[in-house]
Amino acid sequence: MSEPQVTWEDQQNINTFGRLNTRFQELQQDILAKKRESEDLEEAGNEIMIGDEETIMYAIGEVFLHLDQDEAETKLAEGAERSAKELKALEEEHEEVKKKMSELKQVLYGKFGTAINLETD
Repeated sequence: MSEPQVTWEDQQNINTFGRLNTRFQELQQDILAKKRESEDLEEAGNEIMIGDEETIMYAIGEVFLHLDQDEAETKLAEGAERSAKELKALEEEHEEVKKKMSELKQVLYGKFGTAINLETD
């Protein structure tokens, strides 16, 4: 049995799968980073609650601001909310990319069988 010919459309599907796989990997890393950020914000909020300092050193980028406890708690809450929204958007995109990859796998494995490897290790 001869191997099937790779058409222009097949090559486009393979290239698309490759780009989606790269984006999938990037999204996985972004999701992990965003989860760490959310955990850090939660931990910082807990530290402020149990602390008794009136003035809090709050970092914005590379700059530290002196904020009173209420302002710092507000900033942390806003950051946590923004982080949660960003995490949700990343997870939604991750699922969409995964779905598209699955569809392309069906098409490509249907034509090429074991002659093509689309699995990531």
